[in-house]
Amino acid sequence: MSTFSIFLVLITIVCFLLIIVIMVQNPKGGGLSSSLGGSTQMGGVQKTTDFLDKSTWVLAGALIVLVLLSSLSFSGSLSDNNKLIDSSQSATPKTTEKTAPAAPKPAPTKTPDSAK
Repeated sequence: MSTFSIFLVLITIVCFLLIIVIMVQNPKGGGLSSSLGGSTQMGGVQKTTDFLDKSTWVLAGALIVLVLLSSLSFSGSLSDNNKLIDSSQSATPKTTEKTAPAAPKPAPTKTPDSAK
């Protein structure tokens, strides 16, 4: 299992917990404490809202850190764009400069010595 897969699983768990914590909160101040009973609760109303508020911030911070760390560990095929550009440039044929043809050599002249 790669590092990126581990981060992906952790991000999913943190997102699920963050959704649960946010859904438990009541925007009018009741939330979890109003559904559990009156003032006989162990923590009371203020303690419950403080816990839910702090856990929301902690989970949100953990989510940001996990996303940043997972982006550092990502080595997918999309991050290798430079290799695609380099391979396409090397695949093009290289043009060479055309040189002028060499001057023809003069034909050998026959000398009287070579006629023998």
